[in-house]
Amino acid sequence: MLDLNRIKKAYERLEGVVHHTPFSYAPILSELSGYEVYLKKENLQRTGAFKLRGAFNKIATLIEAEEKGGVVAASAGNHAQGVAFAANHFGIEATIVMPESTPLTKVQGVKDFGANVILHGSNYDEAYAYAVEFGKQKGYAFVHPFTDDEVMAGQGTVALEMLETVPRLDAMVIPVGGGGLISGMAVAAKALRNDIRIIGVSAEGAPAMRRSFMAKKAIDTTSVRTIADGIAVRDTSEKTLSYILDHVDAFEGVCEDEIASAILFLLERQKLLVEGAGSVGVAALLHHKIDLPKGSKVGIVLSGGNIDVTMLSLIIEKGLMKSARKMKLMVTLVDKPGALQSFTQILTDVGANIVQIGYDRTSIDLEFGDAHVSVALETKGVEHQALIRQKLTEGGFVFREEH
Repeated sequence: MLDLNRIKKAYERLEGVVHHTPFSYAPILSELSGYEVYLKKENLQRTGAFKLRGAFNKIATLIEAEEKGGVVAASAGNHAQGVAFAANHFGIEATIVMPESTPLTKVQGVKDFGANVILHGSNYDEAYAYAVEFGKQKGYAFVHPFTDDEVMAGQGTVALEMLETVPRLDAMVIPVGGGGLISGMAVAAKALRNDIRIIGVSAEGAPAMRRSFMAKKAIDTTSVRTIADGIAVRDTSEKTLSYILDHVDAFEGVCEDEIASAILFLLERQKLLVEGAGSVGVAALLHHKIDLPKGSKVGIVLSGGNIDVTMLSLIIEKGLMKSARKMKLMVTLVDKPGALQSFTQILTDVGANIVQIGYDRTSIDLEFGDAHVSVALETKGVEHQALIRQKLTEGGFVFREEH
């Protein structure tokens, strides 16, 4: 049974191993929201995510019980690194089963902590099924990422640290996938402060736990699709759901665009690199999905920072387009000397900086004597882009925008 005493014991085990990550005031978010906002920066944790807490606590209890055989886990990244780190700390063997689509950087991150990696299955659930069977064959203890009281107890230490720093916190906003983090944190927080509000946030592309919370019964989904891969859980755990139903006050969902905008906001305005799963609480705040009295002290958990650089690049690119700081055009020109210069002169006159340009005179959809010019421009907002369209039209250029 998960309770405050178990979470406090976990806190003692983690002392000197996990970072007591910053829980600091966020003035920009506070001004935008009307709340007094604090960010719990688990993206700065050793291994880059909160998952180390639960994995370490679970393995520490196995060592205390003199179960010193190997451990096995299934994970797409953060839990894997937590298990690998903890196993290496205690000098026991760890095998992590990861989906075949796991980015190479995450696979290498696990190997760097000395764990064995098996790539199996197209998603987490297939990797999980294989890991369970593998563990039985080898006699290894299975370390579940969320449906385990000792794992949840380790995650609950996040709430203890937050309330140590800001004792009169009014609400905690917590990312939810399988529910281990919010279960541990909610049990700890409610035991210390029964009046505190616990708000869960999930990705709309992985809605199982939120639907289950609304229906008050476990509901599984057939698939998940979200850039918040750390909370991309298909099936609902009845164990974590029971804790959530008992201790969580509200549950919100955020879409992919909202998650992406939060990642970009945190990077640009807060100077924090946060993965999709870690950004959902800020996404909910920025898009007005948190309903609390004005001036409330709100703690938001940034649960991790292990984002794939390819995904980050895509998010930045799309974010610049959506915020009218970048513009892509395809212009049809007469293929003769001076035509390109006339086009670029207009861009020079309006102060649009060309960052990429391509010239194509061979496409089959072109009339003979024409050429396509593709350009990517740095722009200064909606009004600037409107001026660019106006001047190109006045100059007689035929163009289309690419999104």
